[in-house]
Amino acid sequence: MNEQAIISIRELTKEYEMGNQKVHALRGVDFDINRNEYVAIMGPSGSGKSTLMNIIGCLDTPSSGSYWLNGQDVSHLSDNELAEVRNREIGFVFQTFNLLPRSDCLANVELPLIYAGVRSSVRKARALEMLDRVGLSDRVDHKPNELSGGQRQRVAIARALVNNPTILLADEPTGNLDSRTGQEIMQLFEKLYESGHTIIVVTHEQDVARHSRRIIQLFDGKIASDEPVREPGMVE
Repeated sequence: MNEQAIISIRELTKEYEMGNQKVHALRGVDFDINRNEYVAIMGPSGSGKSTLMNIIGCLDTPSSGSYWLNGQDVSHLSDNELAEVRNREIGFVFQTFNLLPRSDCLANVELPLIYAGVRSSVRKARALEMLDRVGLSDRVDHKPNELSGGQRQRVAIARALVNNPTILLADEPTGNLDSRTGQEIMQLFEKLYESGHTIIVVTHEQDVARHSRRIIQLFDGKIASDEPVREPGMVE
């Protein structure tokens, strides 16, 4: 195993039963991701990218193979153990933002720290710091319905960062945004990458993937290609 890898995946498979059929969603996937890499995972519908994202995010476990995250084998953990790993190691950014509609920005960003048992004064200071980092220090007491789509995604990114996770895992992060706002969110990811964060973006959009530094292409549950991005941000 690569000692530099923050993620190390070997011979990963995932099979589902659908009726009387067995679906092979992943068929022996191998790759490493090092600390402070910016990686996009792409593939058409049915390629296995959502299944792979769920395993990377500790939302699911593989049928066989191994997945090491930050030095821990998380391949066969129980649901409760996976939940602990998720809260500690992974910051999620979803296409649909997943914010609590009746809570203001500060409370939404504090949420992972509540689960982690962090005391109130520390939670508030850390949440304020993250909201400032994503440019929303003037929207602390606003609720999601008082924000634009781009601002909601920034709140979601602040929430994802508040626990200082090992990886930032983004699923179609610009999917519900117009093109200009989507570009602003990708510029924010660029700043986070430059400041030392490890970022994994799962997307079907080539222009989103081109902001990364490496693209892993899946096809029929296997890695079709794994290549560096020659000119990040440029669409070929």
